[in-house]
Amino acid sequence: MANFNIRQAQPEDTALILSFIKKLADYEKCSNEVIADEPTLYNSLFVEKAAEVVLAEEDGVPIGFALFFHNFSTFVGRKGLYLEDLFIIPEKRGLGYGKAILKYLANIAVERNCGRMEWICLDWNAPSLAFYRKIGAYPLDEWTVQRMTEDVMCGFAK
Repeated sequence: MANFNIRQAQPEDTALILSFIKKLADYEKCSNEVIADEPTLYNSLFVEKAAEVVLAEEDGVPIGFALFFHNFSTFVGRKGLYLEDLFIIPEKRGLGYGKAILKYLANIAVERNCGRMEWICLDWNAPSLAFYRKIGAYPLDEWTVQRMTEDVMCGFAK
């Protein structure tokens, strides 16, 4: 690895974070689902503090990010660290940067007394799935993710 650094994102990084989110959505073939904008992202991350972001840099140049927050496990009785997104620009993949970010997050989880770390991976993303198996993560085959979009949620809440 060249001169590699991981740092906590700052409010002035909001545009950069949004650009990484859009690149990730492009990679995941769901660009049309990104409705976040800079003011909303700024408010969510730096005012409400709903999630945290770390930025990966090589020689001072941003090459990736991870966005995470805490969830809670009633079975474990403690909070967990939930990784929402991890993205490294394509030309820097395979160099150990993703693993370094996951280790960084695992250290945060340990320091914060989290009971586990979890994330979701698309079932067609074979390189990532193979990498996750290699570091000891495993799929929860008996569980499926359920989702309500905002419009469905609002209608249901009435």
